[in-house]
Amino acid sequence: MARPRALITGITGMVGSHLAEYLLAQTDWELYGMCRWRSSLSNVEAMIPRINAKDRVMLLYGDLRDTLSVQEAVKKSAPDYVFHLAAQSFPRTSFDAPLDTLDTNIQGTARLLDALRATSPQALVHVCSSSEVFGRVPQAKLPINEECTFHPASPYAISKVGTDLIGRFYAEAYGMTVMVTRMFTHTGPRRGDVFAESTFAKQIAMIEQGFIPPVVRVGNLKSLRTVADVRDAVRAYYMLLTINPIAGEYYNIGGTCTVTVEEILRTLIELSTCAGRISVEVDPERLRPIDADLQVPDISKFSRHTGWKPEIPFTQTMQDLLEYWRGRIKREGNVFLTR
Repeated sequence: MARPRALITGITGMVGSHLAEYLLAQTDWELYGMCRWRSSLSNVEAMIPRINAKDRVMLLYGDLRDTLSVQEAVKKSAPDYVFHLAAQSFPRTSFDAPLDTLDTNIQGTARLLDALRATSPQALVHVCSSSEVFGRVPQAKLPINEECTFHPASPYAISKVGTDLIGRFYAEAYGMTVMVTRMFTHTGPRRGDVFAESTFAKQIAMIEQGFIPPVVRVGNLKSLRTVADVRDAVRAYYMLLTINPIAGEYYNIGGTCTVTVEEILRTLIELSTCAGRISVEVDPERLRPIDADLQVPDISKFSRHTGWKPEIPFTQTMQDLLEYWRGRIKREGNVFLTR
């Protein structure tokens, strides 16, 4: 009997790479990862020997903005399961590149689902939306449940509203088993340095090595976030497609540790080897024109349906994130400090 086949778009990202590792360890599935030809392979470095040997994990080149490449990736993978994680996923960047963000995330999702409808309509599909669709939520509506009104606060968030609605539309209009998740803040090793907690960890690792002065540059520290570990997140995504999947359903998923961005920074500084010497400075370039500043989820719907709950403590996530950047800085030296 043939092994089940899974397609992961965005396999070279933080979430995609952790998901691939989880599926290799927990299943016997054949994995196909879609990535752009210019994508860095650093996040999947540990899997490269298996990729080269075609040992249950294969890379397919494709770009969500190129219809033919998406169709070819779907045709070659012929998936039973699809985890659609690829996106222009940086809210701050979306203010500088809104059209690229909208094309990649909205039209790219439509291209993928249309390709699946044509050749793999039986596939179980996870479309990854975002908690950013809720945007600026009044205190009275916390915690945020699935029926909370969308109020996107960035071009990225607007694009994820489109992604969210397109996923549900394909389930309703074409009978496809598509499910949508709105994952709240999730982080850990391999988190991109355009996100607050990761750039803090990166700067601290550079300070520890003496590459920059002992000053961490920050944006808005008052935003409230509920933080989950990426390794808990990918376990949730697996459970989404394997525990009684319901076409057209949509779920809020997130952690249980709610902290301000300032508290995240304080935790990382306390974990550093030079905590007493580090000061903090607001950098105007790190501030968003509008910020989704209250991101606290109600995850009861997904937890009731699957039994999932987060397991990795917040401090462990922060420790592992800092260790990730320490390792990269030691290997790569004085790296570019992304704003």
